[in-house]
Amino acid sequence: MSTLLTLPVLLPILGAALTVVGSRSATLQRAVGIVVLTAVAVIAAVLLVVADRSGPIVEALGGWAAPVGIALVADRLSALLLLVSTLVTLAVLVYAIDQRIADYGRGTASTTFHPMYLMLCAGVSLAYLTGDLFTLFVAFELMLTASYVLITRRTSARRIRAGMTYVIVSLMSSLLFLTAVAMVYAATGTVNLAALSERIGALPPGLRTVLGLMLLVVFGIKAAIVPLHFWLPDSYPNAPGPVAALFAGLLTKVSFYALVRTQTLLFPRESPWTLMLVLAVLTMLVGALGALAQNDLNRLLSFLLVSHIGFMLFGLAVFDPASISGATLYAAHHITVLATLFLVSGLITRRTGTVKLDEMGGLLCDAPGLAVLFAIPALTLAGIPPTAGFVAKLGLLQAGAAAGPWPAVVAGVVILASLLTLYALTRVWVRVFWGEPTPPLPDDDPDDEVQVGTARSSVPMYLATGGLIVASLAIAVFAGPLSALTGRAGADLLAREPYVTAVLGAAR
Repeated sequence: MSTLLTLPVLLPILGAALTVVGSRSATLQRAVGIVVLTAVAVIAAVLLVVADRSGPIVEALGGWAAPVGIALVADRLSALLLLVSTLVTLAVLVYAIDQRIADYGRGTASTTFHPMYLMLCAGVSLAYLTGDLFTLFVAFELMLTASYVLITRRTSARRIRAGMTYVIVSLMSSLLFLTAVAMVYAATGTVNLAALSERIGALPPGLRTVLGLMLLVVFGIKAAIVPLHFWLPDSYPNAPGPVAALFAGLLTKVSFYALVRTQTLLFPRESPWTLMLVLAVLTMLVGALGALAQNDLNRLLSFLLVSHIGFMLFGLAVFDPASISGATLYAAHHITVLATLFLVSGLITRRTGTVKLDEMGGLLCDAPGLAVLFAIPALTLAGIPPTAGFVAKLGLLQAGAAAGPWPAVVAGVVILASLLTLYALTRVWVRVFWGEPTPPLPDDDPDDEVQVGTARSSVPMYLATGGLIVASLAIAVFAGPLSALTGRAGADLLAREPYVTAVLGAAR
């Protein structure tokens, strides 16, 4: 079973190589991407079932046992997020393929999109499965390289500038990450996470605090935690619809996963984390208020993305099994719902020719199906019962209310941020779907990657978006088993012993 751990990383890399070799065949490229991601989703489901029943699964690469060699580890948390993330990447790929067919015809291949898309998926898988800090750094660099190519393909000077902001900030955080890894290795003699969980506690308190804060800043930048979020609202809205959906659904959640993994395993706490409570409040409120000030649909969604990262930070800040469970379930829900909303935004833009809310109107009459596709994830993100957002948020609120006075106060901020989210999305609904229908605006940049204002969107694009909505609804339908699963994951994260024993085994 442990040999399966390598496949979520190897298959996308091999698939990317095959799409380069077959770059003249659009059909081959599309088939390879869909087959590879389907296989990874099946493998992730198997890993989740086995990890839940038997505990963490470990594979020592090259036959070198931890802590000397590189270990891949799948436990309940990593396998669950890998499964959800792969399903989202598969749906977004179907959407992207049919968008390109609608714009350029069935026979038009791409020399960069499919290879870079699969390489990004390989980086995501590696980030979830790696068992050491340096390989986690490699995974982030793999994602950064692929994402920069995807965000700047056949685009305008404005988008290139936004992409430069994204890559410069990411490189700065990567430099800080590499420095932190070097400091950790110099202080402990290892970068293996399981070994670090036993050694880092013996360090002087001041050094331990510095290392923890450095990793917090690194992953805080990548997860867009306020005040380190400034790059995201300027970067994601300038990417093509499928790419923005992929970034919104995956990249910040991978960073949040890395933050949860390192803080629970290396820097355990016995009480709520005050600094993280403050950052959660700032992230929730700044993101929600920023969304209210936007006239650009994609920027509005980007600010809401920032705001709801704060919900997950709140779960980490409370630092008990119930709150970690709620944060994990919220992350799984957030991956699906934000990707869905950005795909819907792409469909709206294709029909209207603009992302400006004050230039839209009347889509409820012209495209009632599109209105449904927007309404369901919008209500889910706002946390209206009985959606997945409500189920995940309820777990966070219950954990916060039981953790003490300050977490209970922050739980009230969670409710306020949810109301602000509902208000922001209601404004979108009123401006975009109500009123008199407006004619589509012409494409202001017909030479870029995506054609807009054409009112042409293929049925598979709608089906891919609907598939993500079904996945979100499934989280609500199976809320009981999923909550039990994330509860066991939260208990394991704070216990640490199951992970450490599985990785180190007889080497302890």
